[in-house]
Amino acid sequence: MKYFGADRVVEPAGAIPSMAWKLDNSKAIGPAEARIALRAIKLEGNNFNQICSSCQYNETKIAERITDIAAKRGKLQNPYTQSSGVLYGVVDQVGRGWNGEPLQKGDLVVSLTSTAGFPVFIESISKIDFNYGMIWCEGYAIVFESAKLARMPENISAGPFLCAIDAEGSLVDLRDALVERLPEKIGIMGSNLVDMMLYAQMVRVAERTVGVHSRIVAVVEKCSLSYINEKEFLKVFSGVIDMVYFADMARPIESAEKILKAEGGIQADAVINLEDIRGAESAGALMVRDMGFLFHAGVKGNYFQSLIAADCLGKEITSYALDGYSKDACELAVRIVRESEKNFRDLDRLLASKASKNMIKHVAMTQSRAGAAKRIEDFVFMSPVTGEVVETALNVAKFDCNVIIQGETGTGKERVMDLIHQNSSRRGKPCVKINCATIQENLAESEFFGYEKGAFTGAQAGGKQGYFELANNGTLFLDEIGSLPLSMQSKLLRVLQENSFYRVGGTELKTVNVRVICANNVPLKKLVDEGSFREDLYYRLNICLIEVPPLRKRPEDIVCLAEAFIKKYSQKYGAEKTFSQEAFDALCRYHWPGNVRELENTVHRLYITAREEEIDGQQVDDLLNDSFYDDLVIDLKKELRGMEVIDFNQIMDEQEKKLIAYALKKEKTTRKAAEFLKIPQPTLARKKVKYGL
Repeated sequence: MKYFGADRVVEPAGAIPSMAWKLDNSKAIGPAEARIALRAIKLEGNNFNQICSSCQYNETKIAERITDIAAKRGKLQNPYTQSSGVLYGVVDQVGRGWNGEPLQKGDLVVSLTSTAGFPVFIESISKIDFNYGMIWCEGYAIVFESAKLARMPENISAGPFLCAIDAEGSLVDLRDALVERLPEKIGIMGSNLVDMMLYAQMVRVAERTVGVHSRIVAVVEKCSLSYINEKEFLKVFSGVIDMVYFADMARPIESAEKILKAEGGIQADAVINLEDIRGAESAGALMVRDMGFLFHAGVKGNYFQSLIAADCLGKEITSYALDGYSKDACELAVRIVRESEKNFRDLDRLLASKASKNMIKHVAMTQSRAGAAKRIEDFVFMSPVTGEVVETALNVAKFDCNVIIQGETGTGKERVMDLIHQNSSRRGKPCVKINCATIQENLAESEFFGYEKGAFTGAQAGGKQGYFELANNGTLFLDEIGSLPLSMQSKLLRVLQENSFYRVGGTELKTVNVRVICANNVPLKKLVDEGSFREDLYYRLNICLIEVPPLRKRPEDIVCLAEAFIKKYSQKYGAEKTFSQEAFDALCRYHWPGNVRELENTVHRLYITAREEEIDGQQVDDLLNDSFYDDLVIDLKKELRGMEVIDFNQIMDEQEKKLIAYALKKEKTTRKAAEFLKIPQPTLARKKVKYGL
């Protein structure tokens, strides 16, 4: 087996370099290693976009972020997307005993395999190319003899070529699929014009191989109109693409219908999806004919969704989701770029003339969600798990049904409710929010249904409307519904069944049209099983159940939420403050028992207490350590109050589990966690297994 750098892994021990968290990126090379003096790195699209978005497209911050990742991990692999890219540089030194690709000092080479498996050190970044997702830099990379490298072709544009290399495996797989069964009509969906050019030209290469011409129709996310119109697009893609349509991927049915109408109702034989936007998989399934095929170019997240969509449409399709290293990828990349030289020159000139050129990737990957962003307002997220919740909420909003939202305290259940209401047919109508835990049992009926004049001692002279009347034609949000007494639950069930009620002390039947959305921090089914919540009411409410995961299960959201909160308080108090990368790391290490609410309160406290403009990691750690011990005491008090008899062993086990979990989160390794708790490492390891941590 060729040497692949296993002894360069710092942590965790036993992992291969591409899977490791940290590599040894020291400059000295071993016998089966080579050192490359870096010129540029082409970052994978999701990687580049995430970094740019998190840095608000500030070049200085982007450079600092990229340099920081490489310094901390010893490689350039984004900790949030877990993706990397490919490199371009000059061979500086080859170790003795090298048995990989033939290399000599001074060779100009590109990597065909991912930089996720290479130790990288970045000394400086001279330029960031937003159009091609590249950084021009100085530094070095250590490559192993198992790595696949190729010599950089002469007289070729580095940007397009490295983009083609980054997509190598997918382009080869597409070529093979097309040569096997070249379609008469092909649709290509995307918003990144560079990717669009590469894959469209790949189709033209394939058709010349088999001697058949295909009609290529481009479907471009409509946000791209901010930097290119139809006339400009067809000029740039002259000889490559036959027709272009600008569409809203977030509205796949509407978009597909308009395109098919314009195309005389003729569906595509194949659709190539370059777009990682929810809705693109549905649009592709709608536009492809029965027995056609869908090709997902590295967008594996949409692969199964497209199959489900096609199944629902009653179509039998072949779906591809292929990517990775291919042996003849370099030759194919050279051919594609050579044949697209004029097109890429035209594209470069076009983008250079646009004020928004440095936003091309941003527009493609984030503004394309503009329609959704408007609908979700300030609902901030990055995690795919949260994305599923948002997508479910937006879908449920279309249907006028009751909804249960479950999740721990502080997860954002009310935000999800707002999302549903604002995107429903009831938007603009009343939205009455009630915390059921605050309602006194003897007043519950009058609060919900209102009362007439003189209904009881102390009643208002003119009577009073209840929650249902106030929410008529709108939405009634019942938070912590599980705290309602059983007597009130039966009355609530009757209103939900009949949409009518009597005020307390009244004889006139009141009819209402109210959508009820309820929330609880404990699963209502559990309360049903315990006998504290009516089963019939549960099934009446449970038309749709949305589970909002705790923040610890969607850690990708921590950074973007913290950024949103610090901006919020910067605007509120009139002085801008930011987080250092160490501060973000500290926030991500914490377990957040209070979820998003605790995170916002923490950011608020940090903003107020920080004396410098930049909040550092030590400040975060100090505050969160105090918060953890406060939470520990509060949780203990709650547990003790709920026990008629104190179970000493149970209490001690619970507290021990929390302390060990905290130590492991804080220190990352069992050795350091054991030192922190002042217990032997074997003891910690044994208890870690005991508690399933």
